[in-house]
Amino acid sequence: MGVLMMLMTICGLIAAGILLVVAGASHKKWLRTFVLGGVATWLVGYTILLFAGSVFSVEHTLAVGEPKEYCGFYFDCHLHTSVTGMRTAKTIGDNTANGEFYVVTVKVYSNARREPLALHTVDAHVVDGDGRAYTRDMQTEAQLQPQPEFEKRIAPAESFEKEIVFDLPADVKTLRLDLREGYGIDHALESLLIGDEDSILHKRNYFRLSEPGAIATGFPEQNAAASVK
Repeated sequence: MGVLMMLMTICGLIAAGILLVVAGASHKKWLRTFVLGGVATWLVGYTILLFAGSVFSVEHTLAVGEPKEYCGFYFDCHLHTSVTGMRTAKTIGDNTANGEFYVVTVKVYSNARREPLALHTVDAHVVDGDGRAYTRDMQTEAQLQPQPEFEKRIAPAESFEKEIVFDLPADVKTLRLDLREGYGIDHALESLLIGDEDSILHKRNYFRLSEPGAIATGFPEQNAAASVK
């Protein structure tokens, strides 16, 4: 509905602009008044719906394996991500964590039927229970095995997994991952899109990272060595 409302608004403003030109050329004040009144009424109604949709939206926390879809200003909602696992480590390669490294595995997949698709300019950060945000540790990510980029183009029904790293305080609690994608122009449009996650004041959809059983300590080869001992 949000996309259709936005398209109706854009088309309506174009039509209103044409009618205002006609009204000015023909000196029809009644037409100009009618058009301006209609535009004002529509924009007021749209603004009310925009903020109502955001204020009454509900924040969601997705469990491990539960997907999040990405639509934005477009009609297709074929790209999805999900968190498939997480592990912690004190050291990765040559890097030692200030607190502890959290390595989160994110799956990206498409359910499109024909066209290859890709995410764009992905922003991933962790939010704790106090609302503090933590960005990715890109230097430590470089110490992992080669990873695909989030923006990798994938064919229909294709998927890939990517590990991302965060250096988090040892006592951090209630971790959630926020994934957002899109260019600056996308965010500008989506901020005015009724019901969109990125619209003004709208609640976010997070991935839960502290779910019991979702965390493994250390890397698989480290865990295997420990079990042998």
